[in-house]
Formats: sequence, structure tokens, C-alpha cells
Amino acid sequence: MPSLEDRFIAIPGWGKALVLVGLLVLLSIGYYAFVYSSISGDVQRGRQTQTQLQDQIRDAERREKQYLDLTQELANREVADRQNRRILPENAEIAAFLQDLNRVAELSGLTIRLVEPRPEQREELYAKIPVVLALTGRFHQMGKFFYNVSKLDRAISLENIRMTQPKLMPSGEMLIDVDVRATTYRRPPAEGKK
Repeated sequence: MPSLEDRFIAIPGWGKALVLVGLLVLLSIGYYAFVYSSISGDVQRGRQTQTQLQDQIRDAERREKQYLDLTQELANREVADRQNRRILPENAEIAAFLQDLNRVAELSGLTIRLVEPRPEQREELYAKIPVVLALTGRFHQMGKFFYNVSKLDRAISLENIRMTQPKLMPSGEMLIDVDVRATTYRRPPAEGKK
């Protein structure tokens, strides 16, 4: 019986080419089935994973931006709230209010003849805390006092301003007496703090 090698040698050239093509097709099919399709599946799964991860990264970046925006907004609101609490505190803080008025009057060169706190008047969203003042000084000192009161941190309104006729003092100064109601405000305590 002839050997496999002898039989192969006996095949004409075109038959050998067909055998070679058949082997190449079998090798290609085997390569595709066992190597390429496995790698191709891994690549496809890798691309899907990459897409998912990129979506997660975009979502995380969007959430981070939202977080940073909210953090900045919260910080801005806290600053505004601190400023608002100076302007409109929850407590009457009458002593501090009277001390501010006294300091401004002294800096303006005025004499305070009378300080008379009045009862608090409650409104729906705030409470008024009036104080009647009687002041003596020169006209430009009064203007300086009113201006400096307007620059205080706390919300203060000056109402019912009554000026007397100027009096000529023996020193040659012209003094006027002014009666004014200085009203400051406070906000009601937050719910749950009563």
C-alpha cells in the first residue's frame, strides 16, 4: 500500500493546489472559529464597557459640577444670611442698638438729652423696636448723625423728626434741639425656636 506521501506526489499539480486551498480554508475557518471570534467578542465587550464607563464618567462629572454649584450657592446663601442677621437680627439686642446710636451721636459731636425705649410693636413678618431720642447740636452735626446712622449694619429708620428754632449760645454757636424716633427691627424667631 502506497504511503500518504506517495499518494500526495501522485496527485496532479492542480489537485495539490486544491488540497492546499482546502487546508488554508480549514485553517482560516479554525482561526476564525477559535481565535478571531473570541478576540472579536472580547473587543466588542470591551467597547461596550468603555461606552458604559464613559457614560458613567460624564454622569459623575455632571454630578460633580452640580455639587460644586450647589456648594457655592450654599456658601453664598450663608454669607447673605449672616449679613441679613446683622441687618435684621432675631433678638432685640437693645443694648447693642443703643450703644451704636450713642457712639454715632458722640462721633457726630451731638449731645443726647433723652433716650426712651418704647414697647415693641409686632408686625406679621418683623417686629419694630422704637426708641425716642432727644439730641442737641449744630445743624451739620445732625446731618452727620443721620448719615452715619444710615451706614450702620442694622436696619434703622429715623422717623418723626422735629427740630426747634436754632438757639444762639453765649459762645456764638447756633444749636438746635432735635427729637427723633429711631426704630430698629428684628425678625421673628425661626419656626421651632420659639
